[in-house]
Amino acid sequence: MIFKKNLEYTHLVDSLIKLDFDIRKIFAPEHGFRGTEPNGANIKDEIDIKTGLTIVSLHGKNRKYGEIDDYDLNEIDILIFDIQDVGVRFYTHISTLHYVMEASARNNIPLIVMDRPNPNAHYVDGPVLDLENQSFVGMHEVPIVYGLTIGEYATMINNEGWLNNNMKSNLTIIELKNYNRKVTYDLPILPSPNLPNRKSINLYPSLCLFEGTNVSAGRGTEMQFQIYGSPYLNKEKNNFRFTPKKNSGSKYPKHENLLCYGKNLSQNKKLDKFDLSFLLNAYSDTNDKQNFFNNYFDKLAGTSSLKNQIISGLSEKKIIQSWKKKLDIYKEMRMKYLIY
Repeated sequence: MIFKKNLEYTHLVDSLIKLDFDIRKIFAPEHGFRGTEPNGANIKDEIDIKTGLTIVSLHGKNRKYGEIDDYDLNEIDILIFDIQDVGVRFYTHISTLHYVMEASARNNIPLIVMDRPNPNAHYVDGPVLDLENQSFVGMHEVPIVYGLTIGEYATMINNEGWLNNNMKSNLTIIELKNYNRKVTYDLPILPSPNLPNRKSINLYPSLCLFEGTNVSAGRGTEMQFQIYGSPYLNKEKNNFRFTPKKNSGSKYPKHENLLCYGKNLSQNKKLDKFDLSFLLNAYSDTNDKQNFFNNYFDKLAGTSSLKNQIISGLSEKKIIQSWKKKLDIYKEMRMKYLIY
């Protein structure tokens, strides 16, 4: 399923306004209402220039973790969630979904989730989150690649009792027509500034763990999540060169203006697994093992064991085997929520 690039697409809010729906306000997640803000940016409350509607930030200084304040829901009859996900645990839109569902349940306001295709729906893999590492980049006991559409995921949150105090949202899923999760789906609009194409979205689950290390995953270049490297990797073994610079997708890229040595994965074949080899190779090749991992790594990995396994020199095969039991349990649970 591939969309033609010359087609024009309209934001749901713009479409509803044209149909005379009474839209009261917009809630903006990470990357902002129209998806143009870089990762981690503090999104401000503001007025949307195009529609004149109030935009309430769910990713700003005062609301870093996405909660909706009850007073923002005054005179709201229905909430609509329509955000493109990429099927990866640390991509924060599913955490925003969780908090929107809690606000819906807490205020007894029905929630409609507009389902969207998952470009990484073709496999399920990676370590399952340990709740001791729960954070905004990982709220639920799911693997890094969880193999559900956003609508399927919402149903799982509701029915597994993951909302606070076992609340349940009055949830309606608007299902996709003619969707096949096994067919490659190209997103017609970028989900965020640092996922510019099909290859970056496919490599993102495996390369994002570099965000928890001293290795760059290409932020500050035009090949985000298609390359990796650092000034500390062996130059002979890592013959691709790049220099991160400030750009629209990254205001403060890692190793800004420093020459990095690494790998270019842009021509690699499509992944149908979480590929740990990139991380293992980089750790093996670094000349700064002491500072390779940072405090963010365990939250991204969802487990404290992966870092220790890598440091101890455990083989890739044995590391993967160590998360198989919890992964199999998740896969069985997941089957209950498949719509397509």
